[in-house]
Amino acid sequence: MFLETFNLEISLLYKYKTHLGPQQSASGFQSLPSSTLSDLFKRVVGELISNLEDEEYCDSSERGEADAMAANGEIQWCFSQVKGTLDDEITEADIISCVEFNHDGDLLATGDKGGRVVIFQRDPVSKASVPRRGEYNVYSTFQSHEPEFDYLKSLEIEEKINKIRWLRRKNPAHFLLSTNDKTIKLWKVSERDKRAEGYNLKDETGELKDRGALTGLRVPVLKPMELMVEASPRRIYANAHTYHINSISVNSDAETYLSADDLRINLWHLDITDQSFNIVDIKPANMEELTEVITAAEFHPTDCNNFVYSSSKGLIRLCDMRMAALCDRHAKLFEEAEDPANRSFFSEIISSISDVKFSRSGRYMLSRDYLSVKVWDLHMETKPIETYPVHEYLRSKLCSLYENDCIFDKFECCWGNNDQAVLTGSYNNFFRMFDRTTKRDVTLEASREIARPKTTLKAKKICAGGKRKKDEVSVDSLDFNKKILHTAWHPMENIIAVAATNNLFIFQDKF
Repeated sequence: MFLETFNLEISLLYKYKTHLGPQQSASGFQSLPSSTLSDLFKRVVGELISNLEDEEYCDSSERGEADAMAANGEIQWCFSQVKGTLDDEITEADIISCVEFNHDGDLLATGDKGGRVVIFQRDPVSKASVPRRGEYNVYSTFQSHEPEFDYLKSLEIEEKINKIRWLRRKNPAHFLLSTNDKTIKLWKVSERDKRAEGYNLKDETGELKDRGALTGLRVPVLKPMELMVEASPRRIYANAHTYHINSISVNSDAETYLSADDLRINLWHLDITDQSFNIVDIKPANMEELTEVITAAEFHPTDCNNFVYSSSKGLIRLCDMRMAALCDRHAKLFEEAEDPANRSFFSEIISSISDVKFSRSGRYMLSRDYLSVKVWDLHMETKPIETYPVHEYLRSKLCSLYENDCIFDKFECCWGNNDQAVLTGSYNNFFRMFDRTTKRDVTLEASREIARPKTTLKAKKICAGGKRKKDEVSVDSLDFNKKILHTAWHPMENIIAVAATNNLFIFQDKF
């Protein structure tokens, strides 16, 4: 290797004809004084090193890191798209409040604080390309909820979309449930590319014709028209929740769904809007005795009789609707005993579970509290089988996070497409991924700096204290106003959607 490098350097000497003068041959080169040769050699080697530094060294660490990830079988993520403006001025109504892929991943829905639902459709060309690309275009936008006012309680009801859940597709139309704090709506999203013409009793503008002027009958015909995507509300499920709805989940039987608020969980039939069954009620007779609230709930992906709900005490209860009509008694209780050494004033707050998700196989559960994500085996209730710290470096900052209310942020979590990875958000527009097989984790950032096609995401490192290295980010410099609360993973491919305030970032594995 040394000889090859030396020969390369010697060959570069021939470029310097001005320094060699008339002696441009090998014999002339050999006849140069040793001191001149030494100076020339130093200059050429110096330029060689400089060129290497300028052209290659900047990317070598990045390539080395990417090569190492590829060698370990890890996913290398790259930027695909960003939706929304990248301006510094952010309108409150534009802040994304939920993200959800449908069951085949061809549609991606987002809800915002302004009560709007935006549906993106995967670009057919990008899906059919080799390799496949994860590119989405706007498919439909509609106003799902409007601000309301409860006159009996003198209470404003926000239009913010809390959750979106897709129903499994049964016909050419798509159906989804969306909810704000009080009202759940079932929406039908359908396409229309033909229109009927040639009515007997109506003219082209839709006005009724004079029946006396009819001289004959004709059969209306369907004519092609520009594709139109229509969203129409099919059902409205209202007046069933006293407290704010935090979760909805569609059952695997495709006929029922549950909705959960702080103290109750209701079971609905999709076709019945004026009646629901209360299946969980943890409201005490005396509200002064209230010690916990429901934070999230979800149906099992295959067993239509099972569902789980989490609480602010850090507990997860698995209920079986076959045991009783009112599931006040759980079938299983998942709880991890607290380490007395970590007990503090903030213990109850940070142990509150903000999200719980069944794995796609239904064997495991994923829960998210303030500082960590945990994987639970349904066969083992005593402790999680895996615990991944998300931002443990914030434990020393809990006091200031309590003062600015960030400690009450509700982070969501999601499973990878094969249940072998988990994804969740953090602050400073960071999001975290954990590989369950290799036990490796990575911190990535959704920012405007990487918003260029095919840009590979570089891992971020956070310095918790002491001397900070050049490529590390100090904890003190984190922006707690930039937070990723909502994430979604494509059900079949390595495509993820990350909501960063008013922007939706879409990333995919490197192609």
